[in-house]
Amino acid sequence: MFYKATQPKRTLLEPYDWGLLWAVFALLALGLVMVYSASIAVAEAKSVNHQGEFYLIRHAMYLVVGLAAGYAVFQVPTNLWQKAAPWLFIVGAACLVAVLVPFLGKEVNGSRRWIPLGPLGNFQPSELVKLFAVLYAADYTVRKAALMDNLKKGFMPMFFVMLGVGGLLLMEPDFGAFVVIVAIALGILFLGGLNWRLFAGLILMLGVGFVLMIWLSPYRLQRVIGFMDPWADPLGKGYQLSHSLIAFGRGELTGVGLGDSVEKLFYLPEAYTDFLLAVIAEELGFIGVMAVVGLFAWVTWRAFSVGWQAALMGRNYAALVAQGIGVWLGVQGFINMGVNMGLLPTKGLTLPLMSYGGSGIVANCMALAILIRVDYENRQLMRGKKAL
Repeated sequence: MFYKATQPKRTLLEPYDWGLLWAVFALLALGLVMVYSASIAVAEAKSVNHQGEFYLIRHAMYLVVGLAAGYAVFQVPTNLWQKAAPWLFIVGAACLVAVLVPFLGKEVNGSRRWIPLGPLGNFQPSELVKLFAVLYAADYTVRKAALMDNLKKGFMPMFFVMLGVGGLLLMEPDFGAFVVIVAIALGILFLGGLNWRLFAGLILMLGVGFVLMIWLSPYRLQRVIGFMDPWADPLGKGYQLSHSLIAFGRGELTGVGLGDSVEKLFYLPEAYTDFLLAVIAEELGFIGVMAVVGLFAWVTWRAFSVGWQAALMGRNYAALVAQGIGVWLGVQGFINMGVNMGLLPTKGLTLPLMSYGGSGIVANCMALAILIRVDYENRQLMRGKKAL
């Protein structure tokens, strides 16, 4: 009786990972505040009726839609996502084709990445394709688990599928989304048992391929040159990075104060999307940046932990989906932060969960809802209940 009394009760296990949930809500809330702060000057100058709250209201609407979509997605059992994964990936690829059709896709600044939806804004298919790539790559890896050491049967089919999707993304062009989706596919294949020698060879080949794509593309090459020494041409190739670095420098330890950024006043381009972290650095300082980095690190670590727990329970598909979401958020967050800090060449990737953009916010919320669903099912099984 003493032994039974000292054993932890299964019913004491919380049904949800509240630490993960609160971290996600903190990122969403801070993103809403900082999008408003970073966009108010632009909104007053360019929006209809000079409404300073224009981007705040739209971002809040995207958050509501994203949270509603996340709630709906959470209701779907993981095994149903596995069954739907190939079809969802096909739908995503079809949307990438539709973007390239002149009367369907919308071109902005030389890139054709959006499908206009009237008053709802623009839909960017590549954001949903990242989620569909996670679901499909996990399903493929589970189905081909016994062939992961076989180059021809285990890897090449996925390689050609991703090559096709990558070709569509480069035609937009959207090099950033291409890098993230490649990282997702390779990460899931590696976690699913891809031979390490094959994986190392692929990384080497990808490195050579990326160098060639940069070398043969004048505008990408100019970005790299500007990254190497932004101060050599601060009004040209190095304009974005130089102003981002100025914002980081002005912020120092505690920042200049919420709302008091100077760089967001038409100096720093895309201040409320790609360079939101620079505004955070200027207004909230090193402490604010480290808080954001810490929250992203926590969410990414929890994604891998949830996947590890699912793998221990024999739920291989759920495990790879959770870890694939961790790869996605971790890689995209790292690239965005690296660009803002001058560690990586300038690339048009938003900061997940925080930057302005409807498609990205909705896709991120859906992905995290699936992650929370995987964790919920793990906890149900540990409590001796059915996961469904």
